[in-house]
Amino acid sequence: MGRILAIDYGSKRVGLAVTDPLKIIATALDTVHSMDVINFLKNYAENEPVEVFVVGMPSQLDGSDTNNTSLVKGFVKLLQKNFPETPVHTHDERFTSVMAMQSMIASGTSKKDRKVKGNIDKVSAVIILQSYMEKMGI
Repeated sequence: MGRILAIDYGSKRVGLAVTDPLKIIATALDTVHSMDVINFLKNYAENEPVEVFVVGMPSQLDGSDTNNTSLVKGFVKLLQKNFPETPVHTHDERFTSVMAMQSMIASGTSKKDRKVKGNIDKVSAVIILQSYMEKMGI
């Protein structure tokens, strides 16, 4: 059984989260530079089967595109090109950064750790993954 891997793609950093093989728990995986994410995913997929990629898709409250939407769409195409056998789904990522910060505060994460933007990206990816799993009934 493969894992579901969620991606919070940004122009500088990419937050990654993954399920366990039974798809019960979503866990933060890592934060990598956007230029390194495809190589990171290739290395990861060599050791852990990935059943599906879920990419957070940014949009405005009214559903229109944001400044980053075209960037993420380009990444989705690159992901599909490099992993042609693995389905790629997009999932609404509105408010994930705010929810990630609130989650970190609620869990007692220190102010110093909350200022590390990579930590917010990882938690955002976990929120995207959990939301996708709930929507799919997993």
